[in-house]
Formats: sequence, C-alpha cells, structure tokens
Amino acid sequence: MGFKGTKQEKKEIYDRKMVDLLENYTKALICAADNVGSTQLQQIRRGLRPESVVLMGKNTLMKRTIRTYAERSGNTAVLSLMPLLVGNVGLIFTKGDLKEVREEVAKYKVGAPARVGLVAPIDVTIPPGSTGLDPSQTSFFQVLNIPTKINKGTVEIVSSVELIKKGEKVGSSEAALLAKLGIRPFSYGLVVQMVYDDGSVFDPAVLDLTEDDLVGRFAAGVSAVAALSLAIGYPTLAAATHCFLNSYKNVLAVALATDYSYPHAETVKEYLKDPSKFAVAAAPAASETPADAAAGGGKVEEEKKVEPEEESDDDMGLSLFD
Repeated sequence: MGFKGTKQEKKEIYDRKMVDLLENYTKALICAADNVGSTQLQQIRRGLRPESVVLMGKNTLMKRTIRTYAERSGNTAVLSLMPLLVGNVGLIFTKGDLKEVREEVAKYKVGAPARVGLVAPIDVTIPPGSTGLDPSQTSFFQVLNIPTKINKGTVEIVSSVELIKKGEKVGSSEAALLAKLGIRPFSYGLVVQMVYDDGSVFDPAVLDLTEDDLVGRFAAGVSAVAALSLAIGYPTLAAATHCFLNSYKNVLAVALATDYSYPHAETVKEYLKDPSKFAVAAAPAASETPADAAAGGGKVEEEKKVEPEEESDDDMGLSLFD
C-alpha cells in the first residue's frame, strides 16, 4: 500500500528521497517514459537493483528540488539536469557502468497495439499470406487498398503492404485491421535520451565509442591541426616533426647545390656521383649450398676429383689381333 498523507507531506518525502540520490550518485540516465505502464516500470526497477534507482515524478517538483539542493550544498553540477527534464521523463541514478545499465534498460520492452491517433515509432508492414479472416472482412482491406484474394474460404493478402509509415498517426482503419490480425507492431520501454556524469551531459551514443574509435578521432584531429599549421605557417606541436623534416630537406638541397657539406650530406653526394657503389651484393651462386655460403662467404670452390686414367692394351705390349 502506498503512503497515505497530505499532498505537502508527499512532496517533502519525495524531496528528501531525491536529495539523498543527488548526494550519493554522480551518474544518471535521463529516460523518456512514454507509453510505459506501471507494471513494466516495476519490472525495470527490480531488474536494475541494487546498483541503480529509478526516480519518476513531476518535472516541476524535480526541478525545484535540484535548484534548492544546489543552493544549499553548493553543488552546482546538478543544475545541468534541469534543462533535460522536459516531457514525460524519469531519472535512473546508478553507480554501475553506464553502458551496461543502458543495455539492461533496453531489455524491458513490451509489445503494444496500434492505437488510434498514436504516432508510429516505426514502419508497419503487413506480410503476404493467409489472414485467417472470413471473406466478409474484405471491406477492411478494400478501404486500405490492400490487394487480397479468397483462398480456401479465408482472405489472403497477395503481396506485402506498408500500412503505416514512421512518424504518421495511426488511423481508425489501420488500428482495426491490425487488431483483427492480432498484430502488435509497436514495443515500448524506457528510452535513454541523455547521459549525466558528474556535471557533464552527453548523448548516449558516446557510450558506444571504443578506445580504437577515440584513438582514430584523436589522430584525425592531430592531422588536421598539423595540415592547417603548415598551410598558414604557424608553428604548433602537432606540426613540429613535419617542420623539422622540411627544414632538413631544405638544408640538404642547399648542400647538394653548393660546395657546402656536412657528414649526412656526404653520403647523398657519393650516391649521386656513383650509384653503383651502393648496389646490393650479388646473391651466392646457384651451385652453392646455404651451408657453403655461410662458411666461406659464398666463394668456396668444390674440389675436383681426379680420376686415374685407364690403362690401354698398348701399355702391355699386346694387341687384340696378335
């Protein structure tokens, strides 16, 4: 049973509860709570305990509590929450990881029918196939220009039809047809709109960034700063390495064009005079094995085996025809 008391007493209890949350939590998710029922909200509360607390209430009451708490405590960081309290929103105070809490909140969504006058959050498409309705229900499909045929005593949709587009209001005919087909096209739950972290407010998409994304964006920023610095001739730390390299190229060019020289320029001058001196040594001969090349520097020669000469018949003083 809920607390029974005067309206002023309920406000004081709510004020103390919110002040306690502001003092003990530095992180919060600002969530839209449109079309979220009380039963669904209770499930979300149970699923987020014990690290997170869901706080719902009137925006004017929450803003007043935040303002008075900031004045009394000197914690002006909480004032950044006030501009976010617009519409049907709630706060999820947490001590856990913000990304994990957001993912947990997204799990608690329930299907909902298409009510008349409701703005569609997504496109609604009816797939082709049997509807299970008897032929007397064809008037619904005719009003909406949905091609159908009668097959085995039931109405069958010939091809898929985009019934409602995202952002459009649901009409009475669309709502009645979806109800007859038993289609609950929409799902609702708490939707994270903004993230509060110790005075900083940012879009929840930031929670999806990885370390690789941050490094890539930082590198792109450094490259842009370096390019701008080089273009306008303004020295910066990002362009320092490029400036040193360009300066070295300029000094080397002067040394090559004049008689002035220094140790590093001598190597370049020698190469320009006779590039053949810097040619890579020829590979070992194909007949040499890797072991031979390693042992003798690629110049070990195989010993030639001298075979003894064959003795001829003449040496014996005999002849075949004697």
